[in-house]
Amino acid sequence: MGMEARSDYCGKLTAEDVGRETVLYGWCHKQRDLGGLIFITLRDRSGEVQLVADDTAPDAVRETAFKVRGEFVLKAKGVVQLREEANPHMKTGAVEVALTSLEVLGTSKTPPFYIEPNSDVNEALRLEYRFLDLRRPDMQNNMMVRHRVTKFARDFFDQEGFLEIETPMFIKSTPEGARDYLVPSRVFPGQFFALPQSPQLFKQLLMVAGYDRYMQIARCFRDEDLRADRQPEFTQIDVEMSFVDEDAVIEINERFLAALLKNQLDVELTLPLPRLTYAEAMSRFGSDKPDLRFGLELKDVSAHAAGIEFAPFVRALATGSVLAIPVPGGGTLSRRELDGLGEVMKTYGGDTFAWLVKGETWRGSVLKFFDEDRRTKLADALSLNDGDLAVLVADPDAERAQTALGAVRLALADKLNLIRGDEVNLLWVTDFPLFELDEEENRLVAKHHPFTSPKDEDIPLLAGNPRAVRAKAYDIIYNGNEIGGGSIRIHRPELQEQMFRLLGLTEDDAEAKFGFLLKAFRYGVPPHGGIAYGLDRLVMLLTGSQSIRDVIAFPKVQNSSDLMTKAPSFVDPKQLLELGIAIDQEKEGC
Repeated sequence: MGMEARSDYCGKLTAEDVGRETVLYGWCHKQRDLGGLIFITLRDRSGEVQLVADDTAPDAVRETAFKVRGEFVLKAKGVVQLREEANPHMKTGAVEVALTSLEVLGTSKTPPFYIEPNSDVNEALRLEYRFLDLRRPDMQNNMMVRHRVTKFARDFFDQEGFLEIETPMFIKSTPEGARDYLVPSRVFPGQFFALPQSPQLFKQLLMVAGYDRYMQIARCFRDEDLRADRQPEFTQIDVEMSFVDEDAVIEINERFLAALLKNQLDVELTLPLPRLTYAEAMSRFGSDKPDLRFGLELKDVSAHAAGIEFAPFVRALATGSVLAIPVPGGGTLSRRELDGLGEVMKTYGGDTFAWLVKGETWRGSVLKFFDEDRRTKLADALSLNDGDLAVLVADPDAERAQTALGAVRLALADKLNLIRGDEVNLLWVTDFPLFELDEEENRLVAKHHPFTSPKDEDIPLLAGNPRAVRAKAYDIIYNGNEIGGGSIRIHRPELQEQMFRLLGLTEDDAEAKFGFLLKAFRYGVPPHGGIAYGLDRLVMLLTGSQSIRDVIAFPKVQNSSDLMTKAPSFVDPKQLLELGIAIDQEKEGC
């Protein structure tokens, strides 16, 4: 005899169902025995509903209901009726189910924490018992949103003529940036596959193959130190197009984001979205992912600091700059809070933090270095009124000064409650530098990746001033978070070879790492470009979660381990022998 079909989900019952028989399955959230009445709150992924066994219920139902405990798995059958007193805090609070049949399908130990939303339980315990944590209503909502976002992306790009094509999980290791996860080959002893950090090379090959509109919900892997918004395995919404320029890629993705936010949050975006160049974003906001939900723009006050006999300013101005943020009403911040801002600056490598408060009597950490004339000119430059604060950062490296003060800007917004939780702000940051300097190795590295095209007008600079070259690269920023990034790719072999040379790759190096791509590039390459969204981060923002771990079903912790399955783990020595792998016993015991 098979399972009787479920007729309804618990959270879907309404007053329109009154008088109808229903068959429900779920977990007991709680049971209350009031003598003549036994109430059970039944929960499934849709929500909860109250079951009731009163003195008219069959004796067998009452006996079973009396024994039910939290997290027992139940089959409930009964008639929907109106509750005598509606519960406004439950979605189904207008109704209840008068039980005619109740069956315990599975019992449960007492869980290590309550199965309830917004749990403040230690995260390590939640992750150890992730199968229980995922029963919590807010976690189930997160998983449903993730499903809907994934489906929406597939449907949107399908309607735009994109083909979803899977790319390999076992690929050639081409280390560039983060470390690869390696998979040993049993068939080829001593050789390894790598897990893909992204489908980058394969989606470019698909463009060479003529599939001019590609997308994929792609799994990616990076062996890197983790942060709150990083995982060793993560998911991208990966998109690539042929015969396009930057504007074409941006246009279709703006429409995707506008449709997605309307679908998920009922937010109307005004298109086209604003754009800032990388240089403007850094100079005005101290970040390449600026949060524009509040002001507090950076101002260069180097001219007002010049000539001041304050050693840190003198040191900074020799090669860098002195920057400031005017903070309306910021004079109310305590000295302790201002010292905390200085600590934020230090975290981001800034050299010197200072502050001044305008008033009938000025206050400040560098007040003695600013005479009345300098104070007046600074106040005019920053449009300071009485009670306003000016925070200053000085550093011999101008970009480091921007970054450090940009971090202080975010800390100020948090302290002064300048951000509305329901506000949504999106913008593009464009024209990134093509290269950045690896100071440890004193060599150029690609800011984005080695296949990013330089701006056409900057190509002549490659030969003599590569640090000045801008890329055809663009990031999409959502409330100060980068949710996606992409570029137009190099499609001319001679330009790709020049790029490799600037990155210090010889012809042999390039052939060894990217030979299959270079071979393909000799057979007719269309202009192409694309973008990849971090699906985990996007869902985190759409759900208002604090960490991407809350939108991934089975995430890893900071050291890349899984607290639930206890992975990674040692394996049987016979497996290692088959793979031709020997373990360093000293390291194993570390």
